[in-house]
Amino acid sequence: MTNQLIHTDTIAAVATASGTGAIAVIRLSGPEAITITNSVFKGKDLTQQASHTIHFGTLRDGDKIVDEVLVSLFVAPHSYTKENVVEISCHGSDFIVQQIMQLLLKKGARLANAGEFTKRAFLNGQFDLAQAEAVADLIASDSALSHEVAMKQMRGGFSQEIKRLRAELVHFASMIELELDFGEEDVEFADRDQLRILILNIQQIIRELLKSFELGNVIKNGVPTVIVGKPNAGKSTLLNKLLNEEKAIVSDVPGTTRDFIEDEINIGGVTFRFIDTAGLRETTDKVEAIGVERTMQKLSQSSLIIYLFDITDTTPEALRSELEVLNPKKLPFLPVANKIDRASPEKLAAFAGIEGMVQISAAEGANLEDLKQALVDKVNLGKLNTQQQTIVTNLRHVDSLNKTYEALDDVLNGLGLGMSGDLVAADIRRALYSLGQITGEITTDDLLDNIFTKFCIGK
Repeated sequence: MTNQLIHTDTIAAVATASGTGAIAVIRLSGPEAITITNSVFKGKDLTQQASHTIHFGTLRDGDKIVDEVLVSLFVAPHSYTKENVVEISCHGSDFIVQQIMQLLLKKGARLANAGEFTKRAFLNGQFDLAQAEAVADLIASDSALSHEVAMKQMRGGFSQEIKRLRAELVHFASMIELELDFGEEDVEFADRDQLRILILNIQQIIRELLKSFELGNVIKNGVPTVIVGKPNAGKSTLLNKLLNEEKAIVSDVPGTTRDFIEDEINIGGVTFRFIDTAGLRETTDKVEAIGVERTMQKLSQSSLIIYLFDITDTTPEALRSELEVLNPKKLPFLPVANKIDRASPEKLAAFAGIEGMVQISAAEGANLEDLKQALVDKVNLGKLNTQQQTIVTNLRHVDSLNKTYEALDDVLNGLGLGMSGDLVAADIRRALYSLGQITGEITTDDLLDNIFTKFCIGK
């Protein structure tokens, strides 16, 4: 990476979402951002104004006034991209936005590619690659926890951890490389015992980071939660109550749900992706049978299972048997007794020994808050401290950490076998390469394109 401004062209894009709104923001970045804007702006001379100032005026195409706007100036290097940046706040009419964009392009700007503002910020040394990816996570965050984790990563929490590990490895790599320069003198500058201890410590940290991905993936993408049970157990009614809308068809006729229905809800800062499935039963109906088969597929892909049953026509023994059959992978399982409004006190008492069971009435909305709390408890985020704990949320980072771990294994094996310094150094360099890919100290054009094309245009 470099702190020198490396682009000679100026890019422009609409930074706000498409559709009519009160205000839209158009962003420019590049050496001519201020000059181009000034050429169509009627008001103060923008080229003579200080950074971080806002100016009112009109944008004009010749003598024609396109709109009254506010122009915000960010003079290099004191901007998001470290280039000259201009943000034009105009009225939110699609027609006005298009007119302004055409005007800026005519004056010499070009359309920005997806993620190009953030890519320029990375290339100009504003932040590293892991922090740049956290920008996209922050934009996509839809819960308190996903926002908190993305914010910490954007501010460099994860990057600092990786850079610290890499710095320690670099020291030993340089010592071993120095030994190679004195190969004929048989000297050791790198203490092998200390190197072995360091690698074991780094591997322990990597294992903890990899373990955190299971939690990070839940925070970032939500918890796939399948609602299963026999026909007419009340699955669709429960889904509608949780979502507070009539998402699923509710009917007394068994087998109404033929396919799965999916939607999201945020509970206690965690996003749950609820999936209502076809009722589990043997059937001769071909369409319903396909639905049951898809239910079983969804079970294998889920992270949490709600088994909903009608308490009025189920026994504790039958329930235990059904749970054992349905959950061979021992996934987090929440048995939920429905229709308690129709059950006798004796029937309710009979299920008191079922561990972790929640009793509800989906139709009446009874005890739904208890169910929501039980769901949050099952995800096991209670002890999470996002301010101190480093959490991995990116699959690319997981891949690099795995490759680093494997390379360090090879270093340990080489030390155990007494391999020569050049072979040990090669394995250390491989570990350094994989760690460097996380923060962007090692990059390729293909890697950068793959990352930044997933961003929205204007960011």
